[in-house]
Amino acid sequence: MSQSNTSSTSIYPAIMCGGSGTRLWPLSRALFPKQFLPLVNDTSMLQDTLLRLPENSNEPVFICNEEHRFLVAEQVRQLSQSQGTILLEPEGRNTAPAVALAAINALEKDKDALLLVLAADHVIQDTVAFHQAVAQAIIAAQQGKLVTFGIVPTHAETGYGYIKKGTEQTTNTFDVAQFVEKPNQDIADEYLASGDYLWNSGMFLFKASRYLDELAKYRADILDNCQQAMTDVELDLDFLRPNKAAFLACASESIDYAVMEKTDSAVVIPLDAGWSDVGSYSALWEVCQQDDDKNVLKGDVIAQTTTNSYIHSQNKLIATVGVDNLVIIETPDAILVANKDKVQEVKQIVEQLKKEQRSEAVLHREVYRPWGKYDSVDTGERFQVKRITVKPGAKLSVQMHHHRAEHWIIVSGTAKVTIDEKTVLLTENQSAYIPVGAVHALENPGILPLEMIEVQSGSYLGEDDIVRFEDRYGRA
Repeated sequence: MSQSNTSSTSIYPAIMCGGSGTRLWPLSRALFPKQFLPLVNDTSMLQDTLLRLPENSNEPVFICNEEHRFLVAEQVRQLSQSQGTILLEPEGRNTAPAVALAAINALEKDKDALLLVLAADHVIQDTVAFHQAVAQAIIAAQQGKLVTFGIVPTHAETGYGYIKKGTEQTTNTFDVAQFVEKPNQDIADEYLASGDYLWNSGMFLFKASRYLDELAKYRADILDNCQQAMTDVELDLDFLRPNKAAFLACASESIDYAVMEKTDSAVVIPLDAGWSDVGSYSALWEVCQQDDDKNVLKGDVIAQTTTNSYIHSQNKLIATVGVDNLVIIETPDAILVANKDKVQEVKQIVEQLKKEQRSEAVLHREVYRPWGKYDSVDTGERFQVKRITVKPGAKLSVQMHHHRAEHWIIVSGTAKVTIDEKTVLLTENQSAYIPVGAVHALENPGILPLEMIEVQSGSYLGEDDIVRFEDRYGRA
């Protein structure tokens, strides 16, 4: 088949939206990880993934968890794209089951579906080269091959697995001779010098039916569980929920271990397109535009006699004098200072935060909800102040609290406020008081965002002191 024919062949992107990006803390947090952040440009990494899809792509299927579902939906909406399918894993089970869910979903739409499996948190700087590699992969996939994309290495990296190229089947398409684990430095040097090894990118293209056939051959248990989960799918708003019990019975296995290392149909296509998985601040520094002093400066930064550094300010001035090879990250609730050669150890900070059950491991000060967002401006022993933004047409759940009262002050926009049986419209400079135990709701009936200040007071101010009676977003 010619390349011109492949351009008219329809593919089904499956975008893996999992991962917590712990090495990019404090920018990346468990409830707002790196794939949803604008780390390289003005759009998030997930949005960049969507924007570089080939023209012959169908609506994508997104594989994500419950906690990130509204982030995915909102970021797709911001691009004014059709939302596609958001498929919710009840719990992470690695890539083999996730891809199986996507393959089953694609086959329901097209028995000849070609599945393009991508991660939501990769950087690919050369979109043209990426599209050319996908076009080559389509040819091999239509011949029944399971294609993986191997990154042409730029240095002897010890943080990636590698793929050894075998016999060249067609131009730039090779049999997979071997998948190998992350090497030590000496072995990585040998791999780079040989020219026979590629970085394992975790991106694939194959017929959905061929993947399921091979999964049935090597891990029939995973396929059976996934098929059972997809025969009992719950549709919730724009989300698909596979059967939880069936999916949780599934083994946790990567697609490499389950299929790619066992099948005799695996081929690899080298990809030289400025790829990075942005797994650390040093990797982020490499893919961002650097100034003459090899610095990457984001936000309000003054750098004097500063070199080879990544400095990112979200809301405070950062000034540096006479430093080299540093990473400095400022967020409203945390500051990280690290040597750029030690940034892999940032994940140990996150582990300590989790052990101490500190919120900084999970949340930013600004927290996104399906109806908008809130920023915890100030907190004391018996009070908390939040700045709340409610999107036009959005409504918070009908709820009550056992331990706190609330005072709402409207800054801009219009609020429809219900307290027990009474409903009123409030505008700028007006306010409402919600006593402890009152059933209440807040809605933005206007066409502009609603901005308001919430002052909470009481003996307990945790987010788990919410009893929901009604919620349009399906939250418990």
